[in-house]
Amino acid sequence: MEYEKLLDNAYEKVEKTDEGGKGRFEIPKIEGHFQGKKTVLTNFFQISSFLGRSGEHFQKFISKELATSGYKSGERLILNNKIPRDKINKKIDEYVKEFVICRECGKPDTEIIKKGKISYVHCLACGASHPIRSKI
Repeated sequence: MEYEKLLDNAYEKVEKTDEGGKGRFEIPKIEGHFQGKKTVLTNFFQISSFLGRSGEHFQKFISKELATSGYKSGERLILNNKIPRDKINKKIDEYVKEFVICRECGKPDTEIIKKGKISYVHCLACGASHPIRSKI
């Protein structure tokens, strides 16, 4: 009985955490503007850095998914078509789901590792690995 009392007391003192880590990992929204027929994304490479992925990998995915070419100009990405911000943000969410978030524990603490011809997302939090489905 004394043990249960101590256990209840300990549970009361433990801080409640945000389940799933949603508060800690908030994906920044893309910022940019149209310049003629082009879309200039001003914080694209800051987002890739926040996600812990290379700008080149992130750029390849976005270009492929939006069916447009683009190029880096300083810290900006310039796409050769007018593309609405909502559509770009949706593709960024898809990228995060495929290449950043761990499927086991749901945390963003991952890295991409390559074994042979197959790339994996390896979670640094729980140690799980899962193969990446889409090829860039």
